[in-house]
Amino acid sequence: MAGIPSKDEDERIARCVAGCKNPALGELLRTAAMAALAAGSVLRGLYDKPHQVTHKGAIDLVTEADVASEQTVLAMLREAGGDIGFLAEESYASYENLPQGPVWVIDPLDGTTNFAHGFPFFAVSIAYAEGTASKVGVVYAPMQDELFCACLGSGAWLNGRPIQVSGVGTLQDSLLATGFPYAIEQEVAGVMAALTRLVTRCQGVRRAGAAALDLAYLACGRTDGFWEINLKPWDTAAGMLLVSEAGGRLTIYTGKGYTPYVPEVVASNGLIHAAMLEELRAFSRTG
Repeated sequence: MAGIPSKDEDERIARCVAGCKNPALGELLRTAAMAALAAGSVLRGLYDKPHQVTHKGAIDLVTEADVASEQTVLAMLREAGGDIGFLAEESYASYENLPQGPVWVIDPLDGTTNFAHGFPFFAVSIAYAEGTASKVGVVYAPMQDELFCACLGSGAWLNGRPIQVSGVGTLQDSLLATGFPYAIEQEVAGVMAALTRLVTRCQGVRRAGAAALDLAYLACGRTDGFWEINLKPWDTAAGMLLVSEAGGRLTIYTGKGYTPYVPEVVASNGLIHAAMLEELRAFSRTG
């Protein structure tokens, strides 16, 4: 039945929950992971079907899959109960005021453009946060069947196995990732200048189009650093916890602390962070 995890899926969730030092957070992680798997099943079922595509902006797409995935996630989180608010890309996207209490931060389909074109790099991202601080993070890539989980103070996991950031110590030896904002026509000069600074100083830069997965890949050591501007809270709220719990570091371009509610992020394995900041500091929007 769609949305019901297999025995193996239950086991990988159970291993993560067992690793959470705070039992209450462990139960929230279980809830988030089950919701992410169910939503991922929905996305897999719709992946090779004709899509109903609408536009929030010139290149900012929404498909029927975004909506169906979000409905699945919201239904499961509501069923689990608790006095927890919602911040979700398609239906609860307003955050004029920063969250003060407990909140689920949800991206039902991070990488919509990829999905719409049949490019299999996309994910469901769910974080439990208190205020602006993420305490549980889940990112699920349904086409690869990879479930990334993190619990504050307890570590991060991929399919139930502990993960950590890479040990690459220099920018020259690093593989980096980045993304481009939807309003690229308004940002192209700065975005390309920053890209030029870094692409000439590392082994390579990947631009795959799903920030939640970019952060998850950094957390498990597949890449060594990531930077981007103009992301939304649901893009990074889960992934930032994966990175920090896997031993990495996140800041803004000047080196000050990062939350999902500021317009720029630099994430790394920690070892190359200072070198990345040296290249990006001039492009900061925050001072």
